[in-house]
Amino acid sequence: MIASIAELIRACPVPVVLDHMGGPSAALGPAQVGFGTVLDLLGAGRCWVKLSGAYRVSDREPDFSDSTPLARALAKANPDQVVWGTDWPHIGSHAAAPASDAPPVIYRDLDAGALLTLLAEAVGTGDLLRRTLVDNPARLYGF
Repeated sequence: MIASIAELIRACPVPVVLDHMGGPSAALGPAQVGFGTVLDLLGAGRCWVKLSGAYRVSDREPDFSDSTPLARALAKANPDQVVWGTDWPHIGSHAAAPASDAPPVIYRDLDAGALLTLLAEAVGTGDLLRRTLVDNPARLYGF
């Protein structure tokens, strides 16, 4: 999906933020088709990526450990343009159906502390973690 809009993202005059690590499948790993486009855009400074939503890219519950290589690859591609968010309220997947036709969205009770630990496993506990949680969001969002 990202590959089909990559040129639009490259040309966009405002910051573009890709949520949920750009939407890959953790089971397919960093070498999967399309993920290279996300890495290229990020590496060139043409987008930002949220290292969030591990449960959206992984089927390996409850630890979502197969998402770690994806987050690690993204942080390596451009450590100055990755941010993290809780992705709360942790709802299940939702279709692009009109509200009147959409099924109820189920809340998932996930541990934000465990998700932060997962982030630390991907980026480490030093400078890159601070940039991801503090410095980069402050630059991106202007606070």
